[in-house]
Order: sequence, then structure tokens, then C-alpha cells
Amino acid sequence: MPPAATPVPVPGRDGTRGGLRATRNPLLLAPAGAAPLTALVFVLATALAGSHPLGPYTRNVVDLGQQYLPYHAYWRTLLLGDAHGDAFLNWNSGFGAGFLGDIGTYLSSPFSLLVVLFPADRPELALYVITVLKIAAAGAAMAALLIRLRPAGRAAGPWPLAALLGAAYALSGWTFNHGASVPMWLDGLTAFPLLCLVAEWARTGRRPVLGPLVVAVAWIANFYTAYMATLGAALFLAVRLLTTDATPDARRRLAALLRAGRTVCLGVGLAAPLVLVVFSGTKYADPTPETVFAPASWAELSGRLLPATAHVDTPALFIGTPALLLALSLPFNRAVAPRVRRAWTALIVLVTLSLQWGPTHLLWHAGASPNGNPYRQTFVLCGLLLVAAWLSAAPGVPRPAALLGAAALLGALALAARTSPDIDAWTYPAAGAAALLALASALLALRAARPADRPAGDPRPAAVPRALPVAAAVLLLAAQAGETAVGGMRVEQQQRAAVAWAPRIGDWQRAVGAETARADAWPAYRTDPGPLPGGNEPLLLGGEGADAYSSLTTENTSRTLDSLGFGHYAKGRHPETLDNPVTDAIFSIGARVRSEATGPVRQDAAPRGTATTTRTSVPPLVTVRPGGPGTVDPADSAFRNQELLLGAPVYAQPAVRRTGTTLTARCPAGTALWFWAPEYHGTAALAGAAPVDYDGRPPAVRAAMATLGTVPADGRIRIELVPEKALTLPDRPVGCLDRARLAAAVARLTATGATRVTATGHTLTADLPPGSTGTAVVAVPRATGWRCAAGDAAPVSARSHRGLIAVPLDGRATRVSCSYRPPGVRLGAAAGAAALLALLATALLARRRARRPAGASPEGRQEFTDRPHEPRSSGRDADYAARRTGA
Repeated sequence: MPPAATPVPVPGRDGTRGGLRATRNPLLLAPAGAAPLTALVFVLATALAGSHPLGPYTRNVVDLGQQYLPYHAYWRTLLLGDAHGDAFLNWNSGFGAGFLGDIGTYLSSPFSLLVVLFPADRPELALYVITVLKIAAAGAAMAALLIRLRPAGRAAGPWPLAALLGAAYALSGWTFNHGASVPMWLDGLTAFPLLCLVAEWARTGRRPVLGPLVVAVAWIANFYTAYMATLGAALFLAVRLLTTDATPDARRRLAALLRAGRTVCLGVGLAAPLVLVVFSGTKYADPTPETVFAPASWAELSGRLLPATAHVDTPALFIGTPALLLALSLPFNRAVAPRVRRAWTALIVLVTLSLQWGPTHLLWHAGASPNGNPYRQTFVLCGLLLVAAWLSAAPGVPRPAALLGAAALLGALALAARTSPDIDAWTYPAAGAAALLALASALLALRAARPADRPAGDPRPAAVPRALPVAAAVLLLAAQAGETAVGGMRVEQQQRAAVAWAPRIGDWQRAVGAETARADAWPAYRTDPGPLPGGNEPLLLGGEGADAYSSLTTENTSRTLDSLGFGHYAKGRHPETLDNPVTDAIFSIGARVRSEATGPVRQDAAPRGTATTTRTSVPPLVTVRPGGPGTVDPADSAFRNQELLLGAPVYAQPAVRRTGTTLTARCPAGTALWFWAPEYHGTAALAGAAPVDYDGRPPAVRAAMATLGTVPADGRIRIELVPEKALTLPDRPVGCLDRARLAAAVARLTATGATRVTATGHTLTADLPPGSTGTAVVAVPRATGWRCAAGDAAPVSARSHRGLIAVPLDGRATRVSCSYRPPGVRLGAAAGAAALLALLATALLARRRARRPAGASPEGRQEFTDRPHEPRSSGRDADYAARRTGA
């Protein structure tokens, strides 16, 4: 165990040079040590797991490959001014989708701006570096918090221990199991210790301007986890108020709570221009099925305190066995004030129980139980455990009795976890080795703290072998860092084996991106890059397709595309592309890139593939339809809904006879046979043709319609099904497309449609033929926030024509224009402006108070300022400070 740091002299009092003080200040050394240590251990775990960019295996598991990687690639394009849209609207995904809410959900972290420093074809490297920096920042933030929670009567605790525990927090099981694959949550990991620092400032009446700014940055970076971090910081503040005053003072505590409330309100208000847009977006987003919370078993919860465990439905509580031993020693450590021991132990027990109880589960998740990963708030509990570890160890090495009590508790937890399915073959060996090294470190540190005896009468001071504290520190570092690296390696390996993944970016994606760029002619027509393993291809590769994966995909977009035969993932929030000539005509997809891999798609290699472009004559993005707006029935046949939007009958929809798993029907010879079965999971094949896969798994996955081939000359259709689950088919699963009718419909829409379309940022303008009447239909899903006008009329909220934007025409207008403004942006801007004015008033008031005589309160009292780097000069003052901190 590293020895405690000695108080640092203050410049001007003893002649110490300012540079010396700056270099030895534990307030700076702790975070400066935690950041590189955190980064080094995380990178080591990546290398041990063989993950890219330090190995051949993909890191693109689950949403990391399907959302965050494409979003960061597009973010780079947008920041450099090369995107079709702007911060309000993304023209690439979902046939046109609001983007400001996505920025607030996925990209608003300051770290995300670093993506512009990397080449366009290296978004994986950019995202990995951003991830490492976020985790390192979290370690530094926790170390900065811990070093300020000084032991009683001392200027500061040992900064190396603060650095080590800060790194332990940033490299918790939550980080490896969840945060590293959902990088937006890592901002909450950093926010928790920073918000606890803000709570300390509120408690001591300091930093009235900086505090709200920190809150604002945390909520802007990721409001979802910042909300959880704010709850955790409120609990932290409550315990600090109960344990830092020797004499209870209700008025002082109330004032601290009011300061904290003001700080949070101002900070959230400053973040409102982005946060309210996200909140408004969730109101219109495609709803996911309600989830009933099911708590994990206590064996599973105990097991997740141990290394090398991974599971999406249990709380990832691992903080390292050495750090856990220190945390568990707090209840037994008599060197810590009894009220501190009791309060922090009670808080950790209550927070642990809150993870397992339905009402508090909802409170942690802002009233909505999440679909998947029900323990997203676990990083807060990890942080509280590290605070407990610091409070126990910062005054000095816990005595043997406390260590024995901690070891007994750890043994009981390990025994209780033996039946957990999350236990890995590496779990107990890694934990056991780390525990032995940590206990050896503690024994060496205890021996170093007890100087060797001198013969009676020897005037020399007792000597302590210098090797002992150094060896103790090395053993503790090896135990904590080594176990964490091994555990992180195993978590990455288990994730690759257990969850969905996307391949690394390679020649296949580059070929598709190059082909898409050559064919792109937006807004004359859309170019669809086609499907590739992963998702969000238009964000990653360019083009303007249907594929979009966002938590804010609107319900109208999802329902409209579902009704037309598109497939989806993520319960509707991830529409996928549909290679169908009718929907290509509806959405003006004039160029379609088709590609295929030239070898197996593997986890340990970047894929290779080829890409070709097919161009088709399609109507413009804005067409004119006779009559007024209409509706579409999602429960109706997808073939019928396509015809309604196209404005012409192009399918024959025969009656289908089902005999077991065989379907028979008759269609005009030579027509294209399409099979639509959104809930079907299995294969379907036209007699004599290759089978086609369908992946319907309701409600999460909906299978897209697909073509099975060409109807034979005799018109008889025989479809063989090989279902893998219960067979569920719609009433009209078969449609036979007449391409001649489709060509005629396209020619008609082209002749009466827009003669010119212009799209810039979040606006679209179309010139129409003179005398156009009926309804102008814009091939963009109608969403709240669209406002349109015909001619010189004032813009009004856009109407809907079977799910698409519609603008009524009176025969006089020759131009229609539409503009998108995200819902909530005006209210958010007003709230942000009000918060900014309030913050400026706070700054002016703080400046006036600062001009008063030093140390004088408005009532003339001497106020105590908690400045751990400026120790009291007298024993009497030191005793007073000890009573104030209570630690």
C-alpha cells in the first residue's frame, strides 16, 4: 500500500517555489496518474482479447457496429461540411429523418468531435480512440473526487491510491460489459464523479458558476446516464451532509441542498436546447413493447462482483478484487469515524437493494423500464463502492481485523456466486490470485508502517526499509491491473461468442461506398447502398436509403415502411432496405447498389466483396396526385398499400391454397413473383429456384418481402416452405408484379411530377408544372416538425398522404417548399436562454460577494472553506477541520 502523501507547502508561506508545489500537488497528481493507467489497462485488455485495432477480431458487437460506428462516420462527414443534411435533418437515413435528437442521443459528447482527426476510412480506429479517452477521463474524474475526500486531520490522502481506485472505477465490469460497446453511456461514467464534485462545491458554497456548467456539459454529453449520475450524486451529497458536520446544523444543510438544487436546475436548463429535443423525439418515436422488470438472482448479483463475468441482464459490479476488499473493509475499520462507516455502508446496501426492486428500478431509468440491459445504472454503485474503498484506505492501511472481516465477506460472496451461470473458468483463479496479491501488499504496507526497533538509548530514528512500501505498491498495482486486464479480455471474448456482431470495415464496404458515391445524384433521385452486415449503411457508406437505426425512429416512419413490406429490427426502430421496384418508384430510388461478399464473413478478418450499380427510371422526389391526402392501413396487404401510394394497380394478388407447408396459386406468366410474410421464420422457394431466407421474429424482427423468381409459362405457382417456427402467414402473401404496368405508372408520375427539386440542409423545394392540382406528395415520411407551403402561402404543419408528406395544390402554385424544425427546439432554446441569464446573474452576485473582506460572511461570521491543499496551521484548527470532514 502506498504511503500517505505529506501536506504540500503553500507558496508564500515557507518560500516554496510555485512550480514545486504544482508538481507535487496530490490534487493534480491523482487524476494525472489515473488517466494513463486506465488507458494502459484497457488497451492491454483489448490486445489480450485480440480485438481490432490491436488484433484481428472485430469489436463491432451489437449496437457498437449497428449504431455508434455509422453515426460517428456520418458525424465526421457532417462536421466537415460534406453531408446532404445539417444538424436538424439527416437526408441519408430513413428516407429523411430528424437528426438533432440523434446528435443529443449519440454524438453530443465533446469527445465525439475528435472523429474529424481521423481518415474517413478509419472510423473504427476513431471510435476506439474516443472510447479509450472517455474511459481514461472517467478514471481521472474519480481520482480527482477521491483525493478531495481527505482523511480527518490530513491535507490529502495518498494520491497513488486515489489514482489506482480511479482507474478501478473507470475499468469496472460495467465498462467492459456495457460502456465499451455503448460509448455514449461512457459520458455518464465520467459525469458521476464530476457531479459528486459539484455536490461538494454546493455543500461548501464554492464554484457557483462552474458547477452549473459541469452539470450542463454532463447532460449535453448524454442526458440519459447523466440523469442516473445526478441521482447518484444526490445520494452522495446526502451522506456527505450527514457525516461531515460534527454538530448537526439543519439551516446549513438546507442551504447546501438549495445550492445543489439551484446548480442542477441551471445546468439542466443550459442543456435544455438539446435535451428537450430528445425528450420530444421520444414522444413521437416508435414505441417498444413494455418490459416487466425481473430482478437477477442474488447468486448472479454476487457473481457479477467477480472478474471475467459477462451478461446483458445482470448488474456488472466488478471493480477489481483488491478494490472490493478495501470497500468491504469499511464496516470493520475502526480508524474511520463510526458515523462515516455506518452511513456509507447503509448507502451502498440501499443502492444495491434498489437495483433489485421494481419501483426503484423505474426511478433509476426515468420511469421507463428499458428493453434489454436492465441494470444501466450500475456504474453509480461501482462508484460508491470505490468511494467506500477510499474512505477505508486513505487514512492508512486497514488493520488486520478489518482486512479479515473484508476477506470473510468476499469469501461469502464468492461462495454465494458459485451457482451463477455467469461464472467463467477464469473467474475464481483471477479473483483468488488478485486477493492473495492484495493481502500480501497490505501486510507489507503494515510492516512498513511499523518501524524496525532500535536498541535502547540509540538516538537515531527508527528506520523503515524503502523497499517495503515500494513492493506493497507494486503488488497492489499488479493485483488490480492484472485482474482487470484478464477480466476485460474474457468479457470481450464472451461478447463476441454470445451476441450479434458486424464485421470490421474492409474492402467490401469500401467498394460499396465508392460505387454509391459514383452513382449518387441527390436530390434528382436517391441512391440506396443496399444491405450489408451491420446496419445504418447510408450513414456509413453514403446514399439515401431506408435503412436507419435510431432510438428516435418515428412511429410514422416505422408503420409506413412496415405497411409497404419493408422489414425491421429492434422492434421497429431499425427499418431495413427493401429491393423492390415498386417501392423504388415510390421513394425515387434511381440507383441501387448490389453487392456480395467474395468469401466468408468472419470475426477475425475484414471482408472482401464486389459491388455493382443498377440505374432505373423513377419519378422525382415530389409527385402530383389527383384528389386529397389519403391513409394507409398497416394491417392491409403490403401489395395493396404499395399500389395505393403508387397510384396504379401493378400486382396480381391471387388466392393462395395452402397444403401443409406448400402454397399453390396462379399468376400471369412472366410476372415477377413476390412473397410477403413478415412473421415467417424459415425459407421459401419457388419450385425449381433457390430458397430465400425469411427472418421474422415478432415483435423484434419483421421479415421484408422478397422475390422468389419469375412465374412459369403455365402460370402455376408452387412455393415450398421450410419453417423453423410456427407458420404464420398473412391472408394475401403472394403478389405477381407486372413490369409493364409499373413502367406506365412511373411514366405518368414523372410527366406530372416536379420539374426540378432542390434540397439544402433541412429544406426541400420543388418546381411543379403550371396548373398542377390535387396533392403534391413528397417522398419523405411525414413527421412532426415538417412545415410546408404551396406558392407564396404561409408554411403550415405538413399533411400526410398514406404516411408521406403531402401539400394540397389549388392549380395556381408552381412551387412547393417544406422545412423541418425538430420538435422541442424552440422551447429548449427559451429554457436555455433563461438558464443562461440566471447563470450570469449568479456570476455577478458571486463576484460581488468575492469583493467582501476575505473570510467574512454577509452576517460577519467566519466561514469554513474545505480546501484540502491548504492545511490548518495550528492543532486547534486541524481538530476543527477533522470534525468538519468526519472522515
